[in-house]
Amino acid sequence: MTQQAATTIATFLHGERARQTAFLAALVRAPSDNPPGDCAGHAEVAAQLLEGLGLTVERHVVPAARAGETGMISATNLVVRHRFGPGPVVALNAHGDVVPPGDGWTHDPYGATIEDGWMFGRGVAVSKSDFATYTWALLALIALDGPLHGAIELHFTYDEEAGGAIGPGLLLEEGMSKPDLAIGAGFSYAVVNAHNGCLHLEVQVEGRSAHAAMPFTGIDALEASTAVLAALYAQRPILAETTSAIGGIGSPQLTVGLIKGGINTNVVPDRVTFRLDRRMIPEENPATVEAELRAIIEQAVRAVPGATVTVRRILLAEPLVPAAGADALTTLLCRHASRIMGETVTAKGVPLYTDARHYAAAGVPIVLYGAGPHTIEEANAHRADEKLPLSDLYKATEVVALTLAELFGATP
Repeated sequence: MTQQAATTIATFLHGERARQTAFLAALVRAPSDNPPGDCAGHAEVAAQLLEGLGLTVERHVVPAARAGETGMISATNLVVRHRFGPGPVVALNAHGDVVPPGDGWTHDPYGATIEDGWMFGRGVAVSKSDFATYTWALLALIALDGPLHGAIELHFTYDEEAGGAIGPGLLLEEGMSKPDLAIGAGFSYAVVNAHNGCLHLEVQVEGRSAHAAMPFTGIDALEASTAVLAALYAQRPILAETTSAIGGIGSPQLTVGLIKGGINTNVVPDRVTFRLDRRMIPEENPATVEAELRAIIEQAVRAVPGATVTVRRILLAEPLVPAAGADALTTLLCRHASRIMGETVTAKGVPLYTDARHYAAAGVPIVLYGAGPHTIEEANAHRADEKLPLSDLYKATEVVALTLAELFGATP
């Protein structure tokens, strides 16, 4: 790529900052909490904003029954396609669904307030920002108005918080998109090429109710659950003994995040249900992990005679591992990001799980890169006062545009 092409991209993006910021603010102001997962309305807002920029938007409405299978009410996948010339198709994926705001905000979670160069709002960093990053990277290449060899697809989906099966999973499964490479939403100071997998299990322990004056006439489901929880938590120090060889991943983790049960204070509980989250490092085999957990649970519940247990898988997200086919993309992103961000940007893993796994499972090499500060903690991602430095939005957009321009062989 020539210096003239790089200058043209930088000049165009600098002149578009106000419009790009307004685009992001409009997305933040439109709620898209998941749960409850009624996200079709936000998709329509995004589609109209994209069409206002002169882009052609495909609306792929997810059937209500299919959305309901994931616990959602509605979702529409948006696809924008732009072919410059013969060459690879690169998909750029970000999700518009967000976790509910929760308590503790000092700013309106849907206000898109800007203070000291930071925009505040739910989803501003994860990952509505990359709707803006990827859209303006595409617009910058269109403005370049020179021969490019390749095509870009924007994949804006709405079920990442529910597992991604009816978002990227559906687009790829049904052949609505067949990209050669992909970039997924991320932060500006690292190129992510690996991440953890995740297994969610629902454990239902059954007993038999009885009057609290005669607990021995019942079977205490909570007592049995306590044995199961103790056995699960005993795994934590064992898991900590293993660390992934991939930098940034760390150790496997186990958390029980939801629990409910019982009838009343004076009744022996007949049922207790809880859900656990098991993060798997790339070196682990998900099937083996699940089998081991089921065995631990079934063994532990036997501590209370008569108690039974049912284990149901809620989610299985495969780990993402570095793909050789993404090496060129990783190299270009790291080089341009290091210059634009003003510090060395390298490839690493993260202890999260993302929609990237759906692309990897379909054989599409993918890395994560987008707008955001150094860490999810700094962005308050999934916490009160989620925020994004707008300077990182502008810089990340230039990095992605330059990377794609060079990948497509940009000339003046």
